[in-house]
Order: sequence, then structure tokens, then C-alpha cells
Amino acid sequence: MLSNYDIVKKIGEGVYGNVYKAWDKTGKRHVAIKKTKIEKGEQGIPPTALREVGMLNLLSSSTYIVSLLDVEHGIDAKGNPSLCLVFEFLDSDLKTFIANHPSPLSDSLVKRFLFQLCIGLSHCHGIGVLHRDLKPANLLVNEDKMVLKIADLGLGRPLAIPLKRFTPETVTPNYRAPELTLGDKAYYTGIDIWSLGCVFAEMCKGRPLFPYRSGNQHLELIFSLLGTPTEEDWPGVTSLRLWNTDFQFIQRRNLADAVPSLGADGLDLLSKMLTCNPAKRISARAAMDHPYFASLDRSEF
Repeated sequence: MLSNYDIVKKIGEGVYGNVYKAWDKTGKRHVAIKKTKIEKGEQGIPPTALREVGMLNLLSSSTYIVSLLDVEHGIDAKGNPSLCLVFEFLDSDLKTFIANHPSPLSDSLVKRFLFQLCIGLSHCHGIGVLHRDLKPANLLVNEDKMVLKIADLGLGRPLAIPLKRFTPETVTPNYRAPELTLGDKAYYTGIDIWSLGCVFAEMCKGRPLFPYRSGNQHLELIFSLLGTPTEEDWPGVTSLRLWNTDFQFIQRRNLADAVPSLGADGLDLLSKMLTCNPAKRISARAAMDHPYFASLDRSEF
């Protein structure tokens, strides 16, 4: 198995397997190999891995989504069955990239990265795929060309009409939309837009906008900035499974208090992404036409 690749080092570890940097002897380039464990007794390839491969094949035409190059299925050195997904290799992820910069990213770089994310996410949603785990660690950076790509679709799901009911236990907590924390199972593309807004703010601040605590405390942190939602501005919110009648009503604050480096256009776009009512959030496609990107040279993208 993997006779065409020489493993260089392990670069990541997760619940479902490990990620390695490797040398592709045929293509003469570095690649990333995601090795998915297949438990003994499991019949065939795990559905999560099949789903990820299927979605990556659908999305591979976008420059701003990591490319799947190869799929290998076989037996590892210990005799265990495994599935290996071979991806293009990028230098870093956005979490590491932000951490390695002593100050928040420049406005021009934030704008460039955010526009690329909007293109990639618009492609996902246009094809009918929810990412469900957008966060800096799942966004890969080509530092030579300053290109940002969406990666790790392990939690992704295809959208369907009528709307399917999914588990709300998804999305890393710092980037989790309020409807998920409130237990809504009938969510849609708005959960990815909320995560996108959180990533936007983090690029500007250098740290998460809503660091996770417990469920209720996390909601209170969100409400302390964006205001406690009411039935008037979010119909049905008080009927969600985990709505707490003890939530204190708090007036919305100015987003500039939390993200002071953003100008008026940036704050307006961020506010349209971080709207508590998911039905009112801007789409990734509409975000690309926002005045915040007016100064961007679109011929580069």
C-alpha cells in the first residue's frame, strides 16, 4: 500500500485517523495523506469516508477547495485495513498562520483570504454541500501565493429538499452558530456563514471572537455582543429545544467594540454574517458583491 509515496512525517491527528506529509515519487511533489482507520468487523469502507470522497470529487473544480489527488485502500503495516486519501500539500493552516504573526493580519490580507473563502464556500453551497466544521485549522494556506483553501470535509453533508434533520452536535464550539447550540436539527447553509464570520473576526483580532465555555455561557457571550434574540427578530427561537427562559435580555452592542480594526464596510459585512437569525444571514455568493471587497483586484481570483 502507498508504494508510490514515501512518508516524511506525521502532521496531524484526529478521531478518525492521522495526516502525514509524504513525497509522491510519481508526481515528484509533496502531498498530504489522510489515513482513515477501518475498524475490524466493519463491512467495507466507513460511510463517513465514502461521503467525504464523494463530496471532494464534486467540489474538486474549485481553486479554493483542497484537491483530492488519489485514493488508496489496502492493508497497513500492522495488518489493519485502512483508507488513504491523498491531497495536494499546502504549507500551513490558518490557525498556525495567525499564531505565527505577532500582530493581527493586515486588512489587505484579511480581505484577500476572506474573498477566497467566500468563493470556495459559495461553490460548496451551490453544489449542495454543507461543510459543518469551518475553522482556521481546517483552512490551508499556500504562503508563496497567499491562497487559502477549504479542507477537511469529514463532517460535510449533502443538502436535500425537503430539508433533512441533522445532529446539532457539529462544528467546533468557537465557531458554532447559536441555532446549533440551541439544539436546532433543521439547519441550513447559515451555519457555515456564521463560522465564516467567526473566522473573519479572528483574522482581524488574532484570537477567537467567541471562545467557548459551556452551552448557555457561550450563548450569553454571543448575546452580550449581538443582543439577545426575540421572537420578533428570530421567529421560533424561544421554541428551540435548548432555549432557556432565564436568558437575560441584552441590547446589541457596536461590533466595533469587539473588532476595532475593521472599517465601516468590514463591520457591515461581519454583522450580516453574524446575525443570530440564520434566515437573515448573508449568503457566501452575496458576500462576494459586498462593498468591503470593492478595492480588491478580482482579476487575481
